[in-house]
Amino acid sequence: MRKMPAASITLTVALLAAGSLFDAAAQPGTGSAADSGLAPIRVSGSYWIELSPVVVAAERFYPEQLSVGEGGITRITSGEADLATNAETQLLRESVANPDLRIIMTVTESFYRLVARRSAGIETLEDLRGKRVMLPRRTSANYYLVAMLRTVGLTEADVELVPLPRADDVKTSLDLMSDALLSGEADVISIWEPEPEDAIRQLGDDAVVLQDRSVYREVFNLHATATALADPDKRRSIVAFVRAVADATEALQEDPQAYWPDISSVIGYTEEQIADGWPEMEFPVRIVPDMLDVLETEEAWVAEELDREPRSRQELARFIDTSVLEEALAGR
Repeated sequence: MRKMPAASITLTVALLAAGSLFDAAAQPGTGSAADSGLAPIRVSGSYWIELSPVVVAAERFYPEQLSVGEGGITRITSGEADLATNAETQLLRESVANPDLRIIMTVTESFYRLVARRSAGIETLEDLRGKRVMLPRRTSANYYLVAMLRTVGLTEADVELVPLPRADDVKTSLDLMSDALLSGEADVISIWEPEPEDAIRQLGDDAVVLQDRSVYREVFNLHATATALADPDKRRSIVAFVRAVADATEALQEDPQAYWPDISSVIGYTEEQIADGWPEMEFPVRIVPDMLDVLETEEAWVAEELDREPRSRQELARFIDTSVLEEALAGR
């Protein structure tokens, strides 16, 4: 297992524990709050590779200093952030109590992989019946397993879900999943990058990779609230930041390696780990066209797990706001 540098682990733990924000300085010469006339905003995001366009936008393309912090859309609902990234699964969970949440941009599409041990008797998805699967519960990685099992007539009840490795914080726990697979604590893992690639390398010829990009990909979105978008001053800042994410995305598509040092310094993964996970990422400058279909399909799973009625397609549609992105791209 390739561990994060000690300094990065310390930073991550501190941010997870305190929910604090740190300042990511904009590129020199791009302006200041006084020059730009933009109201200050705070952005929160989980420190995974999927966050890359947001990191680069904050450090290179937004026209003033910006506060960026660790965490997902719960940072919006707690008042700690104005914008936040998360997978679509978490929007479905949080929006029941916080119907003001809105998807305003898809930052990343992340394609997951199940990694299994051949020595556990696994060659195909059907072989997962009765096997021990390690994953973070109630996440997009959990849903990926469910979606893959569904294609061969299996359900979550047909496998044994095992707990994550114990660690001082969640991120370190997830980073130990490949070690648990190698040691035999699990037969299969379901998780986002770069952990699958690490597991594949550790297992060598014993690795079995199960992936179907047509079944599921994580849609990692940028969120705001309808209240914030209705505030003219805050909306200008949000539109400017979305424009910066679009610019950052294009820069990453042209020369991603040039920005990996910036990304590594924030998310805590090494440049090698970022390179490992990069092929499983796509960075669309849009809200994915099937966003509502994705929400409707996953809503049934989330609702069943939480023992509530699923919301209708019409109810889910209100969580998608395309106007911010349209405004941001029109102003480029």
